[in-house]
Amino acid sequence: MTGAPSGTTGARGTREADAHGFEVTHVDADAYAVDVRGHRILVDQPTEAGGADSAPTPTELFAASLATCVAFYAGRYLHRHGLDRAGLRVRTEYTMATDRPARVAAVRVTVVPPPGLPDERRAALLAVASHCTVHNTLQQPPEVDIELAP
Repeated sequence: MTGAPSGTTGARGTREADAHGFEVTHVDADAYAVDVRGHRILVDQPTEAGGADSAPTPTELFAASLATCVAFYAGRYLHRHGLDRAGLRVRTEYTMATDRPARVAAVRVTVVPPPGLPDERRAALLAVASHCTVHNTLQQPPEVDIELAP
């Protein structure tokens, strides 16, 4: 065995790694639970949309996924270069499209570097954070198949 990545070549000609999976189950009313690797994340809808507002919405988690991925990459950059991560923040806002289909129209992510980040490191920090896995995925969307189980 050579240690070469396993997987198949997808329809877009890219190399696909082994699949990862999780399950979403109904909890109550509009609330659902995502069970992934022993962790549980809840989602719900705001009261004005008929939910109990017991957890973030799936759309909020979508934007949060991007923001946390950006934060992770920025934090790793800082750590690799011996810079303090304390104070690193990522602010995110999104807007919904006003036409159909329902979707996120725009996401704005602002990396707030930790205090004392040297000016000569700012551009590199932004470059690394801008190439996180979730952002890369949004730039080159995956094929998505939704099917009904038998």
